[in-house]
Amino acid sequence: MTHGQPIAIELKQIDKRFGAVHANKYIDLKVPQGTIHGIIGENGAGKSTLMSIIYGFYHADAGEMTVNGERYKPANSQEAIKAGIGMVHQHFMLVETFTVLENIVLGAEDGWSYKKVLAKLRRNSKHWPKIMAWKSL
Repeated sequence: MTHGQPIAIELKQIDKRFGAVHANKYIDLKVPQGTIHGIIGENGAGKSTLMSIIYGFYHADAGEMTVNGERYKPANSQEAIKAGIGMVHQHFMLVETFTVLENIVLGAEDGWSYKKVLAKLRRNSKHWPKIMAWKSL
């Protein structure tokens, strides 16, 4: 625990190489529940590699991870999502500009239907009356 808060994600000695490139060198990190952390560094510092390991895109060569105190070793991104871990990718130009509805559908990891998306908007948006006024919906 850190400052009385349980640890949401803990990384211990995470190590990852791509051939001669040592992308992550024995990384330790604790993220207490309810906190937000930013990972910063120069291009090539290993930030995206580390996030990709947490999200299940890559597998660490060494080290271990826990999520909410449980050993965590995702085989893929679906397992990460089931564990409550999501990832916003830095390459925002991979898809064209979308409407609000299209963005919500894109993020509907549990499958989608038009009715589900509208219900989610109603529940989660204080701007629902403005959204309904948009003709594009």
